[in-house]
Amino acid sequence: MDIHVSPQIERLIRDALDEDIGAGDLATMATISAEARGKGLFRAKKDGVAAGLVLLDRIFYFIDHRVEVRLLVKDGTAVKSGTVVAEVVGPVRALLLGERTALNFLQQLSGTATLTSKLVEAVKDFPCKVLDTRKTTPGLRTLQKYAVRMGGGTNHRIGLYDAALVKDNHIEATGSIAEAVKAVRRHAPFMAKVEVEASNMKQVQEAIDAGADVIMLDNMTLAQMAEAVKFINKRAGVEASGGITLDSIRQVAETGVDFISSGALTHSAPVVDFNMKITMNV
Repeated sequence: MDIHVSPQIERLIRDALDEDIGAGDLATMATISAEARGKGLFRAKKDGVAAGLVLLDRIFYFIDHRVEVRLLVKDGTAVKSGTVVAEVVGPVRALLLGERTALNFLQQLSGTATLTSKLVEAVKDFPCKVLDTRKTTPGLRTLQKYAVRMGGGTNHRIGLYDAALVKDNHIEATGSIAEAVKAVRRHAPFMAKVEVEASNMKQVQEAIDAGADVIMLDNMTLAQMAEAVKFINKRAGVEASGGITLDSIRQVAETGVDFISSGALTHSAPVVDFNMKITMNV
């Protein structure tokens, strides 16, 4: 499954259901009898990589524990338009109550997984990894980073706490890259990685001298990236960041960087549309 549906995620699901259902579905309660049973089929309406299917069981369980969920494909699977990815069987009222929440999670997470898979595919013959960022929707980070993994990408730091990224404000506050890195080394756990953001070769030199584990080349040109990679010469990991697109990522990989990060994976991925159609009296 590659994700633990933790109490945090369960709270997120409950909040999403409460947000949509409120006091009840006016149309469903008026038109569907409490005894009616049916089957709902979740179907992809576009080609993409599925992600979020693992949430369906808890979504429908919280509405009515009698709903049975059957996943027909696994998260991380490439699906064609028209593919039935899951079925749910049970009281029709419950199926309709959970429909939109389930689809919202599916389309958003599948969108991230799909865009990630396209970027990964574009650089598959280069020894670099495609990374996400912290540019996530508040409250959804765990799920969005899960979707990145389902698309074949790699997670950057999860938050501010598991790795240090020295940026311009930290450098300004301490006076130099060297002082900022020293301060982080004194404060952070011994095993924590220290990455330094650099926008020019002078800062790259300073980051190397300071003993950075990873150097982020921030919004550099392709020529500048290639120069920096040659200069660093494996003395630190090299990450390219800033304005990465499907059209540009291969050229960035050609510079020899180790990592390519893209905020678009989690903040701008087009959704993959799904629908759910119900058959009554099953």
